Amino acid sequence: MDLMRMSERDYWAEVARRPGMFVSRTTFAGLTGYLRGYDDHSLRYGGLGLNGWSEWLVARRGRDCNHGWDGQVLHLAFPEGWGRDLSEDQEQHVIKVLFELLDQFLADREAKAAAT
Repeated sequence: MDLMRMSERDYWAEVARRPGMFVSRTTFAGLTGYLRGYDDHSLRYGGLGLNGWSEWLVARRGRDCNHGWDGQVLHLAFPEGWGRDLSEDQEQHVIKVLFELLDQFLADREAKAAAT
């Protein structure tokens, strides 16, 4: 696995497949923290990071709220709402949804870049 040569989609697919290799505890909070760190580092060094991610999630959901992008993911994963503490099943579900949404976002971004 050569992380430096992977596309962003391939990299995040690898993180989704084996999240314990990238974060110490496989939780939604841990993975969103990892994504935020990735975004900050990428932007600092001239990469795209997650530019447009939050707006894409709002458009996907069809409405905005006062939550950050992680809250938007929770809304999409649990349209009926969620409690303060997620059960193990809820954690696994929202992590699955997070990586599905991220892959769709990156695929859309790649398609737009290829079209220009």
